[in-house]
Amino acid sequence: MITKPTLILDESVCRKNIVAMFSKAQRNDVIFRPHFKTHQSLEIGRWFKELGVDKITVSSLDMAEYFAPEWKDITVAFPVNILQIKTINSLVAIIRLNLLIESVETIDFLNENLTGEVGFFIKIDSGYHRTGLAPGETQKIDEILSLSRNCKLLKFRGFLAHAGHSYKCRSKEEILEIHENSVSAIASLTDRYVDQFPDLIISVGDTPTCSVAEDFSMVDEIRPGNFVFYDLVQNQIGACDLDQIAVGLACPIVAIHDERNVIVIYGGGVHFSKERLEHENFGSIYGLVAENKGNGWGEIIPEMYVRNLSQEHGIIAVPESEISNYKIGDVLMILPVHSCMTADLVSHYQTTSGKMIERI
Repeated sequence: MITKPTLILDESVCRKNIVAMFSKAQRNDVIFRPHFKTHQSLEIGRWFKELGVDKITVSSLDMAEYFAPEWKDITVAFPVNILQIKTINSLVAIIRLNLLIESVETIDFLNENLTGEVGFFIKIDSGYHRTGLAPGETQKIDEILSLSRNCKLLKFRGFLAHAGHSYKCRSKEEILEIHENSVSAIASLTDRYVDQFPDLIISVGDTPTCSVAEDFSMVDEIRPGNFVFYDLVQNQIGACDLDQIAVGLACPIVAIHDERNVIVIYGGGVHFSKERLEHENFGSIYGLVAENKGNGWGEIIPEMYVRNLSQEHGIIAVPESEISNYKIGDVLMILPVHSCMTADLVSHYQTTSGKMIERI
């Protein structure tokens, strides 16, 4: 029985999403190293293992520690935090660890402080402009590679990019354009460095491009993460259909104000996060309300959406003709704007069959 905000997981939809992306990687003969920052769950991770996946991506060293007991090949897709060198050294003793480097300062520090072998990727900015070196900054790349040769414990794996600017797209055509430009930018480094490093890996990964694109012939590895659950942002972008969204937040109704055509739910920013999207009809929204099917959800209910969030409160806009259909104590099912952020705020998932799945 739902008594407070609970993230419901449709295991069947989730597994279908996993199989679809795994199959795409197989068709393209690329390494599938899924990003586990979205689900952050050992049990969900095992659903990947059932398909033969044996390499993963995470977004922090703490997350790497959580998965290390069951996963022995992990890439931390975040610039190295040198202050966590003790954690790095404890991990390299038990797993094959890959880190992201984009400066000679980081190379120097690792050279002096590593106690075990670490693989590293050079982070390349393929257009997102969040972090990483531009593909044309070959002098800096050369400096990093030259310094790494003096450290027996640092092994260059290749170049890694994340086309996060794909999240600004609003059509499959825009996503494909970013995919082509991003892949071309990072793959251009292959010609320059492949003779020195014949085994170098070109690694890319974001859910929109990995969901929409079919040609990955210029890369060696993909690292999508959000696809495991998808969400309303991915649907708006054109990366998924609504029936591919695998999580919904169940929220009890605690108040009804029919004079304002609003319902108040127990479910606020500490449950959804305050990620929002711009809806063509409603402006800024924080979620869409779907039919509550008891053990899951159905179709989106027209004109019902999360209009505002505070810490614990959620304000639901409701059509005047529909508000009499609800009462205090009912539970609304709400599809999240950004499933990664929503999942990060819960301690576990409850599947549509009632099973509890723990997360980090």
